[in-house]
Amino acid sequence: MLIFRGGTLHAFESATHMVLSSGPRWEQAYDPTHHWWLSTIWAALPLVVLLLAMIVFRLKAHLAALLTLGTAIAIAIGIFHMPLKLAGLATGYGAAYGLFPIFWIVFPVMFMYQLAIHARRFNLLQDCLQGVTEDSRLQLLLIAFCFGAFFEGAAGFGTPVAVCGTILIGLGFAPIEAAGLALLANTAPVAFGGLGIPVIALHGVTGLDTLLLSRVVAALLTPFCVLVPFWLIWAYAGFTKMLEVWPAILVAGTTFGLTQFLIARLHGPWLVDISAAVVSITALIYFLKIWKPKRILNANREDITHLPRAVSTNRTALVMRAGLPWLILTLCVTLWGTPKFGQWLDRLSSPHIHVPGLDGLVFRMPPVVAAPTVEPAIFIFNWLSATGSGIFIAAIIAAFCMGLRPRSILETLWKTVFVTRYTMVTIAALMGLGFITRFCGLDATLGLAFAKTGVLYPFFGTLIGWLGTASTGSDTSSNVLFGSLQKLTAQQLGISPYLMTAANSGGGVMGKMVAPQSVVVATTATGIYGSEGTILRFVFLHSLGLACLMGGLIALVVYTPALTRLILR
Repeated sequence: MLIFRGGTLHAFESATHMVLSSGPRWEQAYDPTHHWWLSTIWAALPLVVLLLAMIVFRLKAHLAALLTLGTAIAIAIGIFHMPLKLAGLATGYGAAYGLFPIFWIVFPVMFMYQLAIHARRFNLLQDCLQGVTEDSRLQLLLIAFCFGAFFEGAAGFGTPVAVCGTILIGLGFAPIEAAGLALLANTAPVAFGGLGIPVIALHGVTGLDTLLLSRVVAALLTPFCVLVPFWLIWAYAGFTKMLEVWPAILVAGTTFGLTQFLIARLHGPWLVDISAAVVSITALIYFLKIWKPKRILNANREDITHLPRAVSTNRTALVMRAGLPWLILTLCVTLWGTPKFGQWLDRLSSPHIHVPGLDGLVFRMPPVVAAPTVEPAIFIFNWLSATGSGIFIAAIIAAFCMGLRPRSILETLWKTVFVTRYTMVTIAALMGLGFITRFCGLDATLGLAFAKTGVLYPFFGTLIGWLGTASTGSDTSSNVLFGSLQKLTAQQLGISPYLMTAANSGGGVMGKMVAPQSVVVATTATGIYGSEGTILRFVFLHSLGLACLMGGLIALVVYTPALTRLILR
């Protein structure tokens, strides 16, 4: 078998199972310059270009993404000696993945939003939610944190940010704030998002026990389930105004965190977020029936305590009319997230397309993995069971239930196509960037640089997960990319592999809010595409701060034997 290593041919007989594919095999080389620090700088350059383009030079997201993608391709071919054909195919594979399933979630959510606007249901939604609480801090807590966790658990892939961002705008939040706060809230649930896929993926690449992994991840995240809602309201309203509603924040955070911990410990990763979100939503709504803050703040953080209140004469009818499209959306997303239903749809149509010329030809190499391991390239076009398909069907059903005519629905559909055209290009380019990074080995080079930190590895190993999610947009992808590296490095350092693989996922959830894909989803859903740099500047320090706190917690647990035994028990 012929294999390329950094541009040279040599004979190699792999014992690793692989998908049969024609053509020469290529092994990733993680130090092509033979100076690890210089190779690390080259590997980090695309991310630096992206941040500079969006934050400093404030380029439009699609222009920044295309510029960064070109930089990554040039480095992959010129420095890491990736064959041109493989680089092109990896980029195309990533772009296709960006269009489906990721953009296919953004587009139908935007379609639903435009339909609700056209049917004049957003003002009703605002009135309805104000029936639960008129205070914007508590509305933010209920929508962004609690409902966001439900959508993360049921679907993931940017769904909670897109849906919650649009609802917050309907409540009067400024679009910039709605986007940034929805991103900030979407942290603690991410490790168990999409019916536990990140943890299941972590088990797949490490071979570690799924239930114990779930327990460790949940134990590490429980303090952050309480911390994040306080952090969210603090970021929105300031410390003093956050303290005015601390009892409600505590109720939401503790009920979510404890339920997440118990379900993960007793059942596994699959229903953790959905169960925790339902319990948290219920507890918060009932708590707000018996407790009210002394001051009521509107979405501009103005005191409206003494202003007269509008009284609805038909609260039940208002709730039904306002919540109808979102109820339909919730039911469809939940149904499409049910494994048995999804499997049934996949039996009808779920083609697996092996990317010719790429699948089975690229190998990850030690020390990132224990033995040479093939990188599969299989595009799953599950157009029936995809979450976006469920959202699109929900939008059509909701449109007819709201009394819209076919002509109005088609006009709204075309308007949505026009509004999201640049978003489509951006997401495709960013996912192309993520895939060329993965198939070339740039991500592994960065991970290995962190792994050289020795006694500080528990802290910096957590930041590997943060970096993985920030660059790929997915905690699942971060776990797949770095799970094996975390396990091997932990074993070499005498650390529990369960702690460090869980740390990868725990650090990864904090990187979700700065992932360019997530930011683009947020700006598109809230109608402020082009403001990605502003959003990144808002969330970056929050993301890094939370990741460092997670790293500090991991280091404390690793070097405190009693805590290690408690968490692994």
